[in-house]
Amino acid sequence: MSYGLLKGKKGIISGALDENSIAWKVALKAKEEGATFTLTNAPIAMRMGAINQLAEQCDAKVIAADATSVEDLEKLYTESMDVLGGKVDFVLHSIGMSPNVRKGKQYGDLNYEWYMKSLDVSALSFHKFMQVAEKVDAINEWGSFVALSYIAAQRAFPFYNDMADAKATLESIARSYGYRYAKAKKVRVNTISQSPTPTTAGTGIGGFDSFFEFADKMSPLGNASADDCANYVITLFSDLTRMVTMQNLFHDGGYSTTGISEDLMAMIQKNA
Repeated sequence: MSYGLLKGKKGIISGALDENSIAWKVALKAKEEGATFTLTNAPIAMRMGAINQLAEQCDAKVIAADATSVEDLEKLYTESMDVLGGKVDFVLHSIGMSPNVRKGKQYGDLNYEWYMKSLDVSALSFHKFMQVAEKVDAINEWGSFVALSYIAAQRAFPFYNDMADAKATLESIARSYGYRYAKAKKVRVNTISQSPTPTTAGTGIGGFDSFFEFADKMSPLGNASADDCANYVITLFSDLTRMVTMQNLFHDGGYSTTGISEDLMAMIQKNA
């Protein structure tokens, strides 16, 4: 069911790899709610994924851009404004990658060059998205930036490795740039801390299946799906949330504020 929440709005959605991606779901929902937008991803991710299929469904142009490259981001904004016929109203940052996680390096044995890559791709790219947008004046007043985060930014999850540090940095950038952009252009900046979600990236983390089940039993509402997350992102793009900024918003079925659940206690007692 469409509510027309984004009617007339323009945007940029990054990070859609395949139909399991949260960004993919956001694009479909944004189209349904009346938005026009461009899609972007790194060239290598575009070769691995199915973004052109999504572009056809959404009648959207795909613009390749390395999110760590200021030059590529300048091109992304310039081309997007040309294609869309003006400044944009929303940007989704759905980008994260850790070479250390991919290659099985433990937190006490990190490759520091890879660690810096994790930070650059997963966190500093969000700052670059906003700094470039501000400099080229690409965002309308009351625009909205949203990035996807995870609770490992606040709590220790050993399997999440250096991505936890990257997410903590991401959330800090959202607060600092959120203040700056609100004062300058009334643009709001938020992160969403999502439940464990079986995306292509998420399932690549060791022990994902076990933790997915654990989180589902801990959360009184269960894990939030990618579709649920897309709905939440749309509200943050819409005018309904004009006064929400600099926040990390937990979208996790209540996991983040539950000490222990009855389901988990029953499971422990059964196995005792």
